[in-house]
Amino acid sequence: MAEAADFQGTSPSPARRWLRRSGALLAGAPLLAGLLQLPLSTPSQAAERASVADATGSGTVDISLDSLSPSTPTHGDTITVSGSVTNKSRQTVTDAHVGIRVGPSLNTRSAIDTVAKRTSFQPGLDAAEVGGKYVAKVAKLASGSSQHFSISVPVKELDLGADGVYQLGVSLTGRTTAQQWDQVLGIERTFLPWQPDAADTKTRTTYLWPLISTVHLTAETGSDEQQTPVFKNDDLAAEIAPGGRLDQLLSLGSGLDVTWVLDPDLLASVDAMGGGYRIQQEDGTTVAGQNRAVANAWLNKLEKAVQNQNVVALPFADPDLASLAHHGKDVTGSLSHLKDATDVAADTVDTIVHVKPSTEFAWPVDGAVDPSIVKVATSAGADKVIARSDSLRETGGLSYTPSAARPIGGGTTAVVADERLSTAFQGDMLKADNSTLAVQKFLAQSLMINQQSDDERSIVVAPQRMPTASQAQSMAEALRVLQQGTWSESQGLAEAAKAKPDPGATTKVPPTSSYPTALRHRELPGKAFARIQETQSKLDKFRLILTDESRVVTPFGRAIDRGMSVSWRGRPAEAKAFRTGVDNYLDGLMGLVHLIKKSDAKLSGRSATIPVTVQNNLVQGVDHLVLRLTSGQPTRLKIGNGPYSPRIQVAGEHSQSVKFTTSTKANGPVKVTAQLYTEDGQPYGDPVSFEVKVTEITSTVMLVIGGGVLLLVLAGFRMYTQRKRAAARQAEGEQEDGPEAGGVRKDTDGTVDTEHTEDSEDGPERASGSESGADDPEQPSDPTPDTASENADPSGTGERVDR
Repeated sequence: MAEAADFQGTSPSPARRWLRRSGALLAGAPLLAGLLQLPLSTPSQAAERASVADATGSGTVDISLDSLSPSTPTHGDTITVSGSVTNKSRQTVTDAHVGIRVGPSLNTRSAIDTVAKRTSFQPGLDAAEVGGKYVAKVAKLASGSSQHFSISVPVKELDLGADGVYQLGVSLTGRTTAQQWDQVLGIERTFLPWQPDAADTKTRTTYLWPLISTVHLTAETGSDEQQTPVFKNDDLAAEIAPGGRLDQLLSLGSGLDVTWVLDPDLLASVDAMGGGYRIQQEDGTTVAGQNRAVANAWLNKLEKAVQNQNVVALPFADPDLASLAHHGKDVTGSLSHLKDATDVAADTVDTIVHVKPSTEFAWPVDGAVDPSIVKVATSAGADKVIARSDSLRETGGLSYTPSAARPIGGGTTAVVADERLSTAFQGDMLKADNSTLAVQKFLAQSLMINQQSDDERSIVVAPQRMPTASQAQSMAEALRVLQQGTWSESQGLAEAAKAKPDPGATTKVPPTSSYPTALRHRELPGKAFARIQETQSKLDKFRLILTDESRVVTPFGRAIDRGMSVSWRGRPAEAKAFRTGVDNYLDGLMGLVHLIKKSDAKLSGRSATIPVTVQNNLVQGVDHLVLRLTSGQPTRLKIGNGPYSPRIQVAGEHSQSVKFTTSTKANGPVKVTAQLYTEDGQPYGDPVSFEVKVTEITSTVMLVIGGGVLLLVLAGFRMYTQRKRAAARQAEGEQEDGPEAGGVRKDTDGTVDTEHTEDSEDGPERASGSESGADDPEQPSDPTPDTASENADPSGTGERVDR
């Protein structure tokens, strides 16, 4: 007020400032004195006091329930609850004990959800302790410390009434240094299903037990007869080895009445491993795998487990139906991959584990459906879609959970899995507390379903596709209790699909706009399906030229299926790398059949032949290819007398050369292109181009050459006649000199012998060897002309032809 009395824009005088400050000090003196009398405290202690003062301080101690046995008690049983208590505060807890609180019973499934979410103690909602000797003493619990407890209570002490689901709380009551009176410092709640006698009507429960893994095999195979498979890594061996995830799933499922859901790709991969395999290295090389025995042992165990059991086979590699529906169906040919993956599923399972599975079920991710997903899912032959109740929601206000089977039109049945039961074990089940709570909640929900109606209903449980080992252990524990219990009996998925539909259950498939955003963001993009189709187009071209297409079509066909797998969700970079690897490897194989590059050539004369060589570095032969040679300037260099496309047949690891006849009309360079084609006219591989320099011998040049030859002949004839005349004159001179000179010899006995004196035209020349006679044979010329003959027939396989 004093400041307000001052004129605005001016400073108060020193006297006024002194009076104001003095008054403030006098006015605040009593308050300061009172504050000084309060005990000092740190901010953390103040916050803790506020925390413990809130309600009853039930968040001071954390309680973990590690086990509850039996999970579903009956008359005469004793319940044992074990766990630990941990002091989360900075104060020491004293004079404490752990006790059990039971009741009241719950009457709806929503009530179970509500109780599970509560964290603090609430008088009136939480029952009184059983008390007495059924407590565990905790004399002192220091800050941050933990203590184990175990309490056993006979069922008769719990005052359980009618059959139903009861809330069971475990609490710690004690004191803290800040509040020295008894209070509930921590509480944990779970559920106690109570159905000691068999129910009049039991729920028929179907539990899916999935054996599914990620993609492990590449498209690459060895060039040996067995086509040794190549794996991306050895992770699959770790999964099927004793103690591995898939080994535990198999062992746990073997003792349960479940419907096995198999991915044929998993079986095919393990089977390939059992026959010998190699592992891809970062540098592109491969090394031999060492787990053949592990693979064969796992398959043998699986074969025994599934005999005479309910078995469903998913399409090969478990393709992502939602991604296909939302992004792939507009890419030509994408849906054909789903049909192919479905067709090979049954044969794969039957061949490996000798069981004929059902292939009539489609299973979209998390059971989320819309009209486009249903349409795609049924396009490959399946007429039943496994949905989930949080997607196909009930809109009729039913007071009970209806049976799973629903006709949704077009002859398709939606088998709707219960969302609460299906997601019961999706958390971290490594912690014993989480597992215990999940098991008890699952059993409570199952019993509540049974108590909703006296009518028999079929319920389906579809858990996560690839549960961890700890999740599988919790699932198995709950199923063992359920299947030995009094309110449920097992049935297969096929039976559940055939069950009479509930007339009040919804049959309307939700619109595409209602598809969960979180799931949509993890789908395979449209460009993934475009790349897959590009690879398929290359494969279709490649297969046309192979003499044994199964060596290529089968591994690449399965690799294409793997490129659409659900397991790529959330791993876009790895998915892209896999698809790219498949495409690049196919390019490499196709490139092993190619034209050998040619260097530039020179042609002289009016006609010649040009050889072109096709190299096949595949281990199998190729056929149904044609070769065409095209002149860039037909007016200068013409190839053949008309269209000529010789058929190419080359054995594995061989080459074949084809000779093309040419005729020249003018001098100069000409670009010539060789190209392979499939028989249906599609170019195959890269063309080979080279330059041919044409040098034509004209008529004038021929006349000059002819005149030169004639002159040489005339000169030779003149030389010959001159030599002949000289020889004749020499012979006449010798005859005039006497007989001896003429070739007459006188013997020692006086007898005169006359030699053959008949002149021979070539006698002197042959004797001296200085000149060839007219009757000598011609000197042999080169065995072949400089330019090859005009033979256009293909040369034999492996023939080498020089340019």
